[in-house]
Amino acid sequence: MSDRVVVAGAVYDRGRLLAARRSAPPELAGRWELPGGKVEPGELPEQALVRELREELGVETRPVERVPGEWPLKPGYVLQVWTARLLAGEPEPLPLEDHDELRWLGPEEIHTVDWLDQDRPAVAEAARLLVQGLP
Repeated sequence: MSDRVVVAGAVYDRGRLLAARRSAPPELAGRWELPGGKVEPGELPEQALVRELREELGVETRPVERVPGEWPLKPGYVLQVWTARLLAGEPEPLPLEDHDELRWLGPEEIHTVDWLDQDRPAVAEAARLLVQGLP
């Protein structure tokens, strides 16, 4: 059986990257990640990303391209990351979701937060794209 895909968005707006601080589960609380969630059966990763960002942050986004690679999470799950542009809304951590703070980071601020280990390779690629002026 193949691994279940978890999608995350490297969400860009005005030359900045969106970071989300985990509030749960306890072993991840206080660390930062690219926001997203699980792909549901019958859903394309890009559709899941748009849905998850709408549900978790109250924003509308457009996936642009997949960041090369995938990274193992807990057993049975892999992380895929897509770059995405913010189309509408101001991201807010919604009640009862897994984040307690959001922060927009410019290229020089990318490494000022404690990223989850599995997000670091994708964040490095997202930072490179940010410096280059994005896709």
